[in-house]
Amino acid sequence: MATIGSLLLWAITIYSYMIIGYILMSWFPNARESSFGQFLGSIVEPYLAPFRKIIPPLGMIDISPIVAIFALTFARYGVHAIFF
Repeated sequence: MATIGSLLLWAITIYSYMIIGYILMSWFPNARESSFGQFLGSIVEPYLAPFRKIIPPLGMIDISPIVAIFALTFARYGVHAIFF
């Protein structure tokens, strides 16, 4: 059981880093249009879409990825509480 928990924690951590990378790519011109940016977008956007529907952007700032990372952090705490 601990192995499954460790794999889930690892996957949640990697996905959080992928979201952060996707956020940072918005700071560089045409980074999201590259092949890596499109690949990362195809993985991250389905998770971010529900958060964007609930939380509107504040001017030019989109805070929905931050809320999505907080949700993953809470999921990480839940996995840790269940498996360890």
